[in-house]
Amino acid sequence: MKQIKNSEYEEFQKYLHNKNNGRILTLDGLRLIYQANDYDAEKIGQHFLEVLPKILQSEK
Repeated sequence: MKQIKNSEYEEFQKYLHNKNNGRILTLDGLRLIYQANDYDAEKIGQHFLEVLPKILQSEK
């Protein structure tokens, strides 16, 4: 049976925590953002720039 390193296990635990708290962007989520911004690259980029501070604040 294959063993994983402690660092790999910790990284996986962080992933599970983020997944359970809705912090993982799925393909469907990305499509929703594209559709909401009418597939306009400038609007999509602006959306992510507006959301970035909130994401960074929640990580602290």
